Amino acid sequence: MIDHARDLASVQEATERLLNAAAKLDDTAVTQPSLLPGWTRGHILAHLARNADALVNVMEGRPMYASAEARDADIERDAPRPLDVQLADVRETAARLQEAAAVPADWSRTVTLRNGVTDTAARVPFRRWVEVELHHVDLGIGYGLEDVPEEFAERETAFLAERFTGNPDVPATRLTDGTRAWTTGRTATTPEVTVSGTLPDLLGWLSGRRDGSSLTVTDGALPALPPL
Repeated sequence: MIDHARDLASVQEATERLLNAAAKLDDTAVTQPSLLPGWTRGHILAHLARNADALVNVMEGRPMYASAEARDADIERDAPRPLDVQLADVRETAARLQEAAAVPADWSRTVTLRNGVTDTAARVPFRRWVEVELHHVDLGIGYGLEDVPEEFAERETAFLAERFTGNPDVPATRLTDGTRAWTTGRTATTPEVTVSGTLPDLLGWLSGRRDGSSLTVTDGALPALPPL
């Protein structure tokens, strides 16, 4: 069962880690490329702030974004801002999200996210945790997938494996880090492919942040995953 209150605490801790690390940058560093193609570090910080606002909308029953175009335009508008403005925005919007989540509510209710995706309200805090942890990595400032909390890495690996489950374009695949295992891809009685590696490497491949070259594949080739 999802513990949304515990996840909210984890989001707060992850946000503080990111803010403390980003505070060591300067205005020039914010304009430099991140690990995400086409985005600077400023784009990532702007996205994190606007995503927090968007999740407040979700929690309060409004559309997550006015439109895809408005989402992208807001990120582009805010990306060039100085470091101190970026950090203040991330901190203040994160606080607003925590406040919105503190209002008594039915956490079992269904909410609508981006692109019409639906989920239970209780999973929204974990979705925000994903944004903060993975985009901290994407900043390219010394925080890697090996540094994320193990609980987060395990849960996000399971979440992404589930996301590709049933996809006819992905072979039935068994994923394992040697102690844990997940299945993904099209439905089959037995896996067509087994992919083995460390938890960070599995997470990196599933999330599109690593090419999978460090993984071991048996009974076939490394599956090509559709974009997230």
